[in-house]
Order: sequence, then C-alpha cells, then structure tokens
Amino acid sequence: MAIFMDRHDLEGITAADIAEAHRKDLDIQDRYGVKFLTYWFDERRGTAFCLMDAPDAQTAQCVHREAHGFVAGEVVEVALSAVEAFLGRIHDPEPASEQSSVEMDAAHRAILFTDIVGSTEMTSRLGDRMATELVRAHDAVVRRCLARCSGREVKHTGDGIMATFVSTTAAVDCAIAIQQGFERYNQGNIEPLHIRIGLDCGEPVEDSNDLFGSTVQLAARLCASASADQILVSESIFREYGTADFFAHATHRRLKGFSKPVLVFQCDWCKAAIQ
Repeated sequence: MAIFMDRHDLEGITAADIAEAHRKDLDIQDRYGVKFLTYWFDERRGTAFCLMDAPDAQTAQCVHREAHGFVAGEVVEVALSAVEAFLGRIHDPEPASEQSSVEMDAAHRAILFTDIVGSTEMTSRLGDRMATELVRAHDAVVRRCLARCSGREVKHTGDGIMATFVSTTAAVDCAIAIQQGFERYNQGNIEPLHIRIGLDCGEPVEDSNDLFGSTVQLAARLCASASADQILVSESIFREYGTADFFAHATHRRLKGFSKPVLVFQCDWCKAAIQ
C-alpha cells in the first residue's frame, strides 16, 4: 500500500457536493482495499484534492469512478510527513459541536522563508556559542509572529525558518510583523540581527515526495535574492493579497532554477506598519 494524493478540477461544484462525494468514497472503499484519509476543497478555484492509502493510483481512481464519477485529473504518490507538514493534517478534522460537518479547508497554501543575513560571517566573528544564541533569538521572534498569524513551522533551515499558511493575507502580515519584531530587537541589542524573507503561494505539487515543489523553490529563491531587512513576494502573492500600495518596485529577476525571469515585488513593511 502507498499514499496518494489526487487533484480534481470541478468548476461549478459546491462544498456540499464534495462532502457527499467523499462520503460515497468511504462507503465503497473497502471493496477495493482503499482507505480515504481526508480531502481539501477550494470552491473559488474549483479544485479538490483527496488523500488516500491505496494499492496503486488506478485502484483509487476506480473508487471515484464507481462512487460518484468525479475522476481525478492526476494522481501522485506522496509522503504523509510532507502532507502533514505543508497542509497541517492527514485525517478529516473533527467537526465542532455546533457544526453538522467539518469546516472546509482549501489546499492552497502560502510558503514563507526567513534567513539571517551574514550568518556565516557572524559565526566566524562571534564563535559558535554566541552565534547559536542569536539564532535562538531569531527563532523566538519568528515563532511568536507565526503563532499570532496562524502560521505553521515546516522546518528549521539552520539560519532560518520555513513556514506555511492557509491564508495568503496572514502570510504577508506575518512577514511584516517579523521585520517589525527585528526592528524592535535591534534597538535594544548590541549585536543586531538582519533578516530577509521570501513568499510564494500555490496548490500541492509533488516533486520527489515534496509537496509544493515549485512554490517552495520560488519562495526560497526570493528569500535568497532579498537584501537585508527586505521582504520579496511573488506575483501570485501580490495578486492574492489584494490592493495594497505597500507593494512596490516590481522587477523581473533571473532566479536559479527558473528558466524565465520572475516578476518580483518588494513589500515596503515600514509603510505597511504605518497603514
């Protein structure tokens, strides 16, 4: 048995339709030796993703075909650890006592990377012990902001943190809060910390058992391309956040791993703070 995630493009289908389709999958899954774990649905984009334990992708498709006819456009094998890290769950959430059904959750996620500028030089100059303390200070500031903005830490990169958000707005607000936090930190500490941040968003893409393959890569490249105290966001983030005049200096940049120049926006977090 292996873990698979599939994608359905279902324009015009409602959340109630998807919930009923999921119930029908559960009703007949045992006939095929399949176990459907959970699903995500984005009514605005008309996309649904199912997570299941199945003998193979074809068998999982057979359940969909017999149960309701919504056959997936693609099916990929994934790692449960990657799914849980990026999407936050691998089972249907329990409904609240006042709800008759679980709250719908879209699989669309925003990805944020932070990076301490000059961390290698910092370690060489201050030594491992002091550098480790500064990394811990970075972690404390970033994790406080993640907690306030409903962000989920995916992993620590050694000199930064990778996080995921259900809400693109929350991801941008968190990035702004992080830079504000380090501005306050630097006012009261002899050894300042300067951070750069990159943001992108997208839907599940599997690449070597790593969800959000291209989205993660772009967010990481934007972070690496940013200057000290800077936030760089993708065109997708810019469009999803909505009208905001603190996004400025749109430029096309050549980023490692991307064949074409990428449109990049700088987030003026000082201006955002004033607003």
